[in-house]
Amino acid sequence: LGRSIADHLDLELLNLTRTFEEMRPDLLTEAARLMLDAPRVWCMGFGAEDGLARLARLTFARLRPDVHMLAAAPGAWAEDLAMTGPKDVLLLVALPPYPPMLKPILSYAETSRLNVITITDRTSMLEAQRFSRVVLPCHVASFALGPSHTSVMSAVRLLALTFAAHSGKSAQQRVEIIAAIHEELGEVF
Repeated sequence: LGRSIADHLDLELLNLTRTFEEMRPDLLTEAARLMLDAPRVWCMGFGAEDGLARLARLTFARLRPDVHMLAAAPGAWAEDLAMTGPKDVLLLVALPPYPPMLKPILSYAETSRLNVITITDRTSMLEAQRFSRVVLPCHVASFALGPSHTSVMSAVRLLALTFAAHSGKSAQQRVEIIAAIHEELGEVF
């Protein structure tokens, strides 16, 4: 735990570099197109990744309508899953260990024909491919205290930028509308 700032920076840069050197542009484009064609986008994460999924929801809600957090209210899994439909996208931000409830959620997602996009670590890539249409693997090495989430959040940001590039003017118009609403409300955007 007593590593220097330089050691921490070196490891974070290594995680980011490896993640984006190994990221396949075709998969990134496929994920963006799935989100563009989806009637609704649902975001989900567990534990620390729940916060990243909430940030992903906010990021994509600024680019397109109908972006939701799966089970935003405690105990609302069944109700939210019942609102999903074919061609919807489930953006899953998850690092192991996966909670036991993930299996039945993914089983329901498969039954209802959701397209699952999973952002996870490199070691979980093969497992995630079993239940995902697209997997965006990240390097998450750290010295201690669990995985580093830097590359995971950066992958969410890159996916959002790729989505915006493929959506054309609609994403930019939505960003401008939301900025105007924030300004009218006196909020910081």
